[in-house]
Amino acid sequence: MIGSRRYVTAAGVVGVAVCALDVISKVLVVADLPPNRSVILLGGLITLHLYRNPGAAFSIGPSYTVIYAVIEAAVLVAILRLSRRLRSWPWAITLGLFLGGAAGNLADRIFRAPGPFRGFVVDWIKLPYFPATFNIADSAITVGAVLLVLATIRGWRLEGDSRASQIPLAEHGEQRAVGDHEDSEDDRDTDTDHSRQRRGGQPEHT
Repeated sequence: MIGSRRYVTAAGVVGVAVCALDVISKVLVVADLPPNRSVILLGGLITLHLYRNPGAAFSIGPSYTVIYAVIEAAVLVAILRLSRRLRSWPWAITLGLFLGGAAGNLADRIFRAPGPFRGFVVDWIKLPYFPATFNIADSAITVGAVLLVLATIRGWRLEGDSRASQIPLAEHGEQRAVGDHEDSEDDRDTDTDHSRQRRGGQPEHT
């Protein structure tokens, strides 16, 4: 239990950091960036543009704001439940990114206009050749999804033991069982030889 707290704490730290960066960035953007003005940085690599998004991440489905708020709340509950089984550093980072991203966008749904669970999410990052505007929370969720796929491919488990590590252990167990079986057969053969020798060494009675 004490060991699992390290992973849960790490996931919590990542989640809090992501959520804090997301909230602070949105506050600064809303305060300093006019809705109809874009700020081009790094020669056009990044464009800052304020957009109030009623939909999901990357401006998907703008007509289902309440549904997305409920889904994000459900995701937070699911992550908190999964954290009780957490024994893996990659999964700790992954769940932390999901936790912080979902919490950051859910805060907008609850506290921003036009009302609770109907609030518009503040998006402000645009990239060239990418049509949607997004925010730090969306980025964290995307990175978390990539790590989730990687963890699945590599066999990293939430509980900390990977399928790759289980195969050598299973083979070692089989080899040990075979070795024990061979040793037991050798012992039986030795006992048989000793018994024959004792019978052969006894004098015959007439």
